[in-house]
Amino acid sequence: MAAFRYVLADVFTDRPLAGNQLAVFTDAREIPEPMLQPLAREMNLSETVFVYPPQGDGHVHIRIFTPTTELPFAGHPVLGSAFVLAGPLQLQVIHLETGVGIVPVRLEREEARIVFGWMEQPYPAVEPFPDEARLLEALHLERSELPVELYDNGPRFVYVALDGEQHVGELEPDLSALGRFDVGINCFAGSGASWKTRMFAPAFGVAEDPATGSAAGPLCLHLVRHGLVEPGAEIRIAQGAEIGRPSILHARADDSRVEVGGSAVIVARGEFRL
Repeated sequence: MAAFRYVLADVFTDRPLAGNQLAVFTDAREIPEPMLQPLAREMNLSETVFVYPPQGDGHVHIRIFTPTTELPFAGHPVLGSAFVLAGPLQLQVIHLETGVGIVPVRLEREEARIVFGWMEQPYPAVEPFPDEARLLEALHLERSELPVELYDNGPRFVYVALDGEQHVGELEPDLSALGRFDVGINCFAGSGASWKTRMFAPAFGVAEDPATGSAAGPLCLHLVRHGLVEPGAEIRIAQGAEIGRPSILHARADDSRVEVGGSAVIVARGEFRL
């Protein structure tokens, strides 16, 4: 009987039982390939990570799965994996090999405890979203306050601006209709350094995500490109309260660099015996 050990972390929060949950299988070498997706489906979290020895210049190689598919990159799995793996290694910067290349995560500590991390994300490609009218209909919205654009940093996200944080919280989209879009849909509002977002991705088995690190960087870049945030300024993004998992993400972006930061806490360890 094989035993596959995992660590459970809550990411983009500094307290347990909040943020976005993540399972990290810290040594996936003996897990058969056909078992990876079923294990992720069994965990039933937004993402599950499987850790392997490095293939290149990174410290480790990671693979990221939602309950239904493998992703080349995702934010909270990268940040959470950094917290899980860098502690025992006593690293200040850990380099994680992903499907879009090496992602460095710079870690801040209080004595031996990691308290915060900044990841430098792949710089996203941007294009207009071609199906704006159908998307707004599925969201039960009449318009977006900014151009509806598609950002691709491995996963793909579309951004819809609302005219107030209260309206973001009150959204009741048609999830069945949203499931026909093969992108994550981000609805946001705010001003200055404070923003609120919700991210729906039913096409990937995630009706609503508590904290989406890979979408936070492009959101900040979207705000910079449209003149609502100064290049390089740090913003604070609240997400997840509507589904009982309040999360806080930090982001900054300019014309050449995108970074996303946050905290994480390890809350459980376990193993599968199969």
